[in-house]
Amino acid sequence: MYDPITMKLNADPYILSALKEDITSEDVTTNAVMRKPCLGEVDLICKEEGIICGLDVFKRVFELIDRETEVTIFVKDGDLIRVGEKMAKVRGDIRALLTGERTALNYLQRMSGIATYTRSVAALLEGTGIQLLDTRKTSPNNRIFEKYAVRIGGGHNHRYNLTDGVLLKDNHIGAAGGVKEAVTMAREYAPFVRKIEVEVENLDMVKEALEAGADIIMLDNMTPEIMKEAISLIDHKAEIEISGNVTKENIEKMKDLGVDYISSGALTHSAPILDISLKNLHPVS
Repeated sequence: MYDPITMKLNADPYILSALKEDITSEDVTTNAVMRKPCLGEVDLICKEEGIICGLDVFKRVFELIDRETEVTIFVKDGDLIRVGEKMAKVRGDIRALLTGERTALNYLQRMSGIATYTRSVAALLEGTGIQLLDTRKTSPNNRIFEKYAVRIGGGHNHRYNLTDGVLLKDNHIGAAGGVKEAVTMAREYAPFVRKIEVEVENLDMVKEALEAGADIIMLDNMTPEIMKEAISLIDHKAEIEISGNVTKENIEKMKDLGVDYISSGALTHSAPILDISLKNLHPVS
């Protein structure tokens, strides 16, 4: 997932925060039944078919608890895994294995669920040339993991955060006094290398965005009929993104409209977890 430097700089603080959330002073249950170090092993088992994602994060959880923990991984991110498949083996102090189990699985299950759902949606757009995008509708403090999972599933990342790009939404336009005013101010303020994207909700806004010179026009929550009119108006003068309640159930209706991007918040906010477990924990000599 990440090279060691990137992991330490970006992922480690979030993983440590998750561990601190689960352990305020001690793991009282583990300490009650394991009074001294004991070497053990446990298997990572697939309980539901899907796309695995987050193996480096899973591994890192145990390393941050005890750097002597060894995680041997038999698959790689992006692989299709099947029920009953043994994906990894974790070896180390049983106390570390028990304490890290839930946090490690939370990351792996969530990331694999997003990758699996994204793969199923991306498959519906194969051959169209349309890029499937995620959004900023991610779990707080989990964006780095969830957006990575989208990529593993075959999707693409929209802007990572508010610093990453200019996207003028309805409230920005309202605050600026109109589409033209918002685009003009964005052009004056943002670095010249940044594209200006404008979210529009009707044909009048489409015309304003075109006249203002928007680079990308996002058609938000439009009916199929209005979208077709908007796309005809734009006529390749700007890139086109479709957004608004896009799911696996309705995305096929949009794939033949001739747009460049389709964004879906559902990739991150509605993907179910993938069922994965740590099983067969036992002491080893």
